[in-house]
Amino acid sequence: MSTVTATPTTTRVPALRGAADLAGRSLLASLFIVSGLGKLAAYAGTAGYMESAGVPGALLPLVIALEVLGGLAIVAGYRTRVVAGLLAAFSIASAVLFHSNLGDQIQQIMFLKNFALAGGFITLAARGAGGWSIDNR
Repeated sequence: MSTVTATPTTTRVPALRGAADLAGRSLLASLFIVSGLGKLAAYAGTAGYMESAGVPGALLPLVIALEVLGGLAIVAGYRTRVVAGLLAAFSIASAVLFHSNLGDQIQQIMFLKNFALAGGFITLAARGAGGWSIDNR
């Protein structure tokens, strides 16, 4: 019969995982929070840019809400699976709508960045927020 004893290493692992979960969610969400606030600050220009790509500028309030509130929800780990799914779909849609000129290297990088973000959000949608989150209390 063997016994398992807690060591300092094994007792620290859950705290490290919780910190890593929070850091990962925060890094993923930071781009959306900053971008949403930037759209709010440059509202008319952003609406014009959307319209030049064939997207109604009237959708801008929804975009800002998704980016800012969705980003904050991801950081907090609140309704993570649903919000991550929405942000994954949004990332793919914005890649296709605004960054599909793959002959332009900058647009190609932006396209791939959006798909990489979508991959991170799909992982969050599948696995949940993890530790240090409202969803996990």
